[in-house]
Amino acid sequence: MGTNLNSIVDFILILYEHEDMQITWTGHDGFRIEGTNSQNNKLTVYIDPYQLAPKYKNQNDADIVLLTHDHFDHLSIDDLKQIINNNTSIIAATECVEKLAELKLKEISGIKPGEKATVKGLAVEAVPAYNTNKKFHPKSDGKVGFIFRMNEKRIYHAGDTDLIPEMESIGPDIALVPVSGTYVMDAEEAANAVNKLVRPKKVAIPMHYNAIVGTEEDAKKFKKLVNVCKVEILSKD
Repeated sequence: MGTNLNSIVDFILILYEHEDMQITWTGHDGFRIEGTNSQNNKLTVYIDPYQLAPKYKNQNDADIVLLTHDHFDHLSIDDLKQIINNNTSIIAATECVEKLAELKLKEISGIKPGEKATVKGLAVEAVPAYNTNKKFHPKSDGKVGFIFRMNEKRIYHAGDTDLIPEMESIGPDIALVPVSGTYVMDAEEAANAVNKLVRPKKVAIPMHYNAIVGTEEDAKKFKKLVNVCKVEILSKD
């Protein structure tokens, strides 16, 4: 029987593991990453949690949360309440801070593109994320992507963005990249960004599909077109 082994692997891969680091796709632009900071202390980092699966209810295990911007599918108070605890630190695009006040956490920091912060031993840099031919994420808003280092690997979460020239200076080991089109890059644009500018040393992981817009076909097209690194398509946890 003619079974496509690659398709089966794509379907069952729930998380990406690399040198004791675990990257889990929680859906849309959301990820849960378990690893260590520069002092080799264990951390659990969430990015843009939205429409979390029932298993995350009352999990409250986030050491750090990173939020790229204030749209409802990236800053979801209901989802944040399932993962935060009294010691959780949030670093978010500055436009998010006012909306986060109701969480009453001790450490909520706004950040703008080009700024850096260190929290719980994790060095975080905010990088630009914006549209070039759409109106949804204007550069003037200060929405961000993030670069941070866990397990001595440089991780880039692109946020909601088009292909932009700032990507060329990022140099990540691991890149988390939107592929759905409509509000962000489509699969072909995302592959061009990865192949020509981002050029991850280890792996690219597609995101921003199977929620608001986009399907797994966008992820598969992205994987087919990327030629500078491995691509892992994760199933939603």
